[in-house]
Amino acid sequence: MPTHDGSFSRGRRSARRRFDDEYDPADDAYVSRRRRRTTGPTPPPVELDGRAGEDVDGPPEGDRWSTWDGADHGPVPRPDWVVTATGAVDTELGVLKTGKEADVHLVRRGVPGDAAILLAAKRYRSPEHRMFHRDAGYLQGRRVRRSRETRAMASRTDFGRDLLAGQWARAEFAALSTLWSAGLPVPYPVSVDDTEVLLEFVGDGEAAAPRLAQLRPDPDELADLWAQLRAALQGLARHGLTHGDLSAFNLLVHRGRLVMIDLPQVVDVVGNPFGPSYLGRDVDRIGAWFAARGLPDAAAAQDALLADLMGELGITGPATSHP
Repeated sequence: MPTHDGSFSRGRRSARRRFDDEYDPADDAYVSRRRRRTTGPTPPPVELDGRAGEDVDGPPEGDRWSTWDGADHGPVPRPDWVVTATGAVDTELGVLKTGKEADVHLVRRGVPGDAAILLAAKRYRSPEHRMFHRDAGYLQGRRVRRSRETRAMASRTDFGRDLLAGQWARAEFAALSTLWSAGLPVPYPVSVDDTEVLLEFVGDGEAAAPRLAQLRPDPDELADLWAQLRAALQGLARHGLTHGDLSAFNLLVHRGRLVMIDLPQVVDVVGNPFGPSYLGRDVDRIGAWFAARGLPDAAAAQDALLADLMGELGITGPATSHP
C-alpha cells in the first residue's frame, strides 16, 4: 500500500482490525508490554463476574449501603438496637404513609448474615412534588445564619425550597432528639441525612402501630390515654414547645403506650408570636376527639389541660389570633 511519501510498503499488515474482522482470542496474547503498563491487566469478561449486571459499587444485597456513615446521629446513650456498622445494608420494604410534605418508608437495616432491625425513613419531597403550605406561621421565630438563605426561603426559589426541606428535616430531628433525651414518648431519632430522617419503627413485626384515630377505646383505656397525653404535652411545655399540628392522626398507640409523631412543625410557644394560638389549637383538636369518644367532663378536662400548659409556659395573657 502507498505510504505518505508515495512509496509502497510490502508485507506490512495493518495493526487496526476492521469492524467486520473475526475475533481471534489468541490476539489477546500479543498485547504489548507498553499497553499492559498503561492500562493494567485485562478485566475478565462481564459474564464471568458473579455480579454481572449489578452496580459494582452497591451492596451485595439490599437496596443501598447504610447511610449511617456521614449522617448526623441521634442522642447518646443510643439504644442497643441501633445498627452502626458501615457494612450494613438497607432494604426497602414499602411505604408506611404518604403526606403533603413527606413520605414514610419501612426500611430493614442489618449486616448481611446478622440480625436486622426495622426503621421508619421519613423522606421530605423534592421541590416539584411537595407542598409546604404552612411555612410562614411555623417558621416564625426560626432563623438561619445567612441572610441569602432567609431571602431564598421567603421567595421560594428552587434553592430556597431545598433549604426548607432540609430545615424541616433537621427541625424534626432536633425536636425528637431533645424530647427523647428528656424521656418523652417519641420515636428514637437514629440519624438525619439531607432530607431523610431515620426513626425508630413503632410497631409489631412489619405492621406499624395504629394511630389513635383508628381506635375505639373503652372508658378505662380512654382515661388512661388522656392521662398519657396530658403528661406528654406537659413535657413539651417544659421545653417551651407545643406540637403545632396535634391530632388523633399523629399519635400512635403501641401496646397501650401513646407515642407522638410528626414533629417537623414543632412550635416555640414563646419565641413564635402565634405560639399561644398554636397551643390552643392543639388542645382544642385533641380535646374534641376525646370528647367525641366519651371522655367524662371533657370540656372541663380540656380547659384544665390548657390552663396547666399555659402555666408551665408562663403565659398569662390571651392567645394571639392565628394567621
